[in-house]
Parts: sequence; C-alpha cells; structure tokens
Amino acid sequence: MRLNVITLFPDMVRQALAYGVIGRGVKRGLIDLHIYDLRDFADNKHSSVDDKPFGGGAGMVVTYDPLCRAWDQVQSEGGAGQLYYLSPQGRVFNQRLCNTLSQLEAMTLLCGRYEGVDQRFIDDHVDYELSIGDYVISGGELAACVVIDAIGRQLKGMLGDEESAKTDSFMSGRLAPPQYTRSEILGQSGVPDVLLSGNHQAIERWRVEKAIETTKHKRPDLVGTSGGDDATHVPIRTEGK
Repeated sequence: MRLNVITLFPDMVRQALAYGVIGRGVKRGLIDLHIYDLRDFADNKHSSVDDKPFGGGAGMVVTYDPLCRAWDQVQSEGGAGQLYYLSPQGRVFNQRLCNTLSQLEAMTLLCGRYEGVDQRFIDDHVDYELSIGDYVISGGELAACVVIDAIGRQLKGMLGDEESAKTDSFMSGRLAPPQYTRSEILGQSGVPDVLLSGNHQAIERWRVEKAIETTKHKRPDLVGTSGGDDATHVPIRTEGK
C-alpha cells in the first residue's frame, strides 16, 4: 500500500513510524511511505506557508498555493489515491473505517497545523476529513501516524500471526478478553482454570464470554454494534472537485 503524507514536520512523522510493526513493514516494502515537506513547495525565501486569516482572528492559516503545489506533486508521481485531511471537524476514525481504508491501494494524508488550512483547498481537493477523536492536538502529524499504524496492522504480511489483528479490540464490535501469561512471582495463581485445561473449544467460549462481559462493563456504548458506525464504502471525489 502506498501512503503519502503532506506535512510541515516530516521528521516527526518519519521517526514515529520507524519503529515496531510499521517500521518493519516499511523496510519490507509492505508499506510504500512517501513524506512531503510542505515548506518545499513555498515560493518565498523564508519558506513560509502560513498567513493571517482574512477577517482577523487569532492564529495563522496554511495558505492555498503551497498546498496545491504539494498535491500536484503527489499526483504527478502516481499512487496518490484520495486526499484525506486530518482535522477535528472530520469523521471520527474507528476500526470499521480503518478496515475499509486498509483495502485501498493508495491514499494521501494531509496534516493540518495552526488554525487549519485555507477552506478553498478543502473544497477543491480534499475528498475526506478524518479525526482521531473529539479533542484538539497541535497538528495532524500524530493523527496521521495513528491512522497509518491502525491501517498498517490490517495489511497482509504485517503481523507475525495473521490472527492477531482479527482478535484485536473493536474488530468484532467488542473489547478483547483478559490475557494471562507466565509469572515467576505468581506462578499460575489467579489464572482461570479453563485457560490451563487444554480444551480449546472451552477456552474459545470463555474468551467470547469474557469479551462480552468486559465490553458491557467498560464500554457499554459498544453493546449491540458490529464494529462502529457504517463505513462500508470509501468516499469518492464528487464532480466538480
């Protein structure tokens, strides 16, 4: 999968994605990661890409022109996919949407900064706005890394055990069951007997029951859902964009 990131802080994204599962996936070529420094597309000696908002107000706004040139560059290289803007105004990213996006061959993530980006660029070029939650962080870089990490886990060959991603929390609309492993201090004290029984059918039943119980207790809002709100399709750019 090709993943493009347009950002003011390329090293922040590059370094965050250099570790663990995603870092290994990039090295193995399972993720084709391309990072574009928005300042490279500025046309002034200070490489400035922001300006004061029309109408006044606090903060600065990322300007249209460098954004347009950066997006043109991504598209000219092929494998741009659709353009997703990380924004607190976007649709909240969840596991079901993650699973849908992981089926794409390519996508581009635009990291917002300051008070946001010129609305005309969003209207003209952005296909979809994504949010990682109802709170505000300093920019879209960390949000982009969260999206890439979540999507990357779903790609074939990324995990040592393909079943790992399938049993993650939220994959079936519920949380994962409790887990236990060896301890020299505790021994097997406190471990449910069924997990030591070797009866795989009984173990699976226990895990399902505990997953349901845990979900009801910790996230009752998930009860009765099937992995989040509807995300059965990937948005397509509308005519005129």
